[in-house]
Amino acid sequence: MTRNLPRHRLSIALGAGALLLAGCAGTAPAAEPPASSSPAADGHGSVAGAAQVDEPPLQLVSIDEDGAVGVLDLLDGTAVELGEIGAPTAVATDGRYVFATTEAGVEIVDSGTWTWDHVDHFHYYRADPRLVGTLEGSGTAAVSTGPLATAGATGIFLGADAVLLDNKALSNGEIVETLRLDAGSADGVIAPLGAGALVSEADADGRVQSLRFVTAEGDQAEAETPCVDAEGTITTRVGLVVGCADGAVLATVDRGEPVFERIPYPEGTTAERATAFDGRKGRPTIAALAGERGFWLLDTRERAWRLVETEAPLLRVAAVDDADGHVVALDAEGRVRVYLAETGAEIGASEPLLPQTLADADALAGVSLTVDAQRAYVNAPREGVVHEIAYADGARVARSLETPTAPAFVAEVGR
Repeated sequence: MTRNLPRHRLSIALGAGALLLAGCAGTAPAAEPPASSSPAADGHGSVAGAAQVDEPPLQLVSIDEDGAVGVLDLLDGTAVELGEIGAPTAVATDGRYVFATTEAGVEIVDSGTWTWDHVDHFHYYRADPRLVGTLEGSGTAAVSTGPLATAGATGIFLGADAVLLDNKALSNGEIVETLRLDAGSADGVIAPLGAGALVSEADADGRVQSLRFVTAEGDQAEAETPCVDAEGTITTRVGLVVGCADGAVLATVDRGEPVFERIPYPEGTTAERATAFDGRKGRPTIAALAGERGFWLLDTRERAWRLVETEAPLLRVAAVDDADGHVVALDAEGRVRVYLAETGAEIGASEPLLPQTLADADALAGVSLTVDAQRAYVNAPREGVVHEIAYADGARVARSLETPTAPAFVAEVGR
């Protein structure tokens, strides 16, 4: 279901993994230590019933306003409808699962496609997609994903509950909570780190003041670090990032113990703080909106922020973190714009791609921007398509894709 030319099959390994892991037997060692990796699973990410394939099995999961779920294969164009969940209000993904917030709580879709990152090479898998089930709760979920789809955990902050789900169980179609805590606040985070998680802690007034490491069994360790108004998490090649009012915390693991580093905003900078991070999966540099001034770049290897000011107000931004340093953004006119991280120069812009959507605040809430090693994807819910953008070619629209269900919400998977 496509318009224009089909996307060529990918024969290179996309940089779509997460943290550094020990390589397979006979491969070169990782270039840097596994900062906050999840426990590795046997079989390099394989599970029963999955087939290993030769290239990244990239797909789009689409969910319409009423909850009908579909999957579109980006390589061969095949499409299937999986069934229905509740009407979604938000979605998140780790590159395999889609976590949809509905009235029932968080409903989980398994795309059946994923990538296992071994740094110098990757393993790719396909299995049958399915609707897994529901993590019951109320409110908008804050989902924090780890580096691997078949190992470690996924953190979901729902209502005032901080929940940790076992990824190995998810890969077998089961929702297993390894941890559920009352965080004492309706706002906060729980993010997987090593064999446990970072959980936000609130004061008597319900304002988040710090992050504490908690084991998967719920034991609170002494490891704690200040983080006022924690909001926004992402796992990078280097470690786990949590946004704070005055910057970010970078959390890693050393010999099984959590290590915290504070990365404050540049002194004298008055731009709005980052509250959501995005970038190509498994890369060290990530991006976040800086209010109407432009966007932040956070280099987790260098432990440094950089503010890039833009003329156009932006709605979404994601760092590709490739050799050329592409940063892809969606502006308030519905154009995709491409910048260079090193200079902040704009090197391309599309025509407006979703003008109808921008006039509808409810539809705009579902608009997402995803980047991989070659393409970016932006869904236009009212226009009924997903635009595939060749960002390295002046923000050229490579394809406009028709998904099996209306793309009110879209997630790119197989990464």
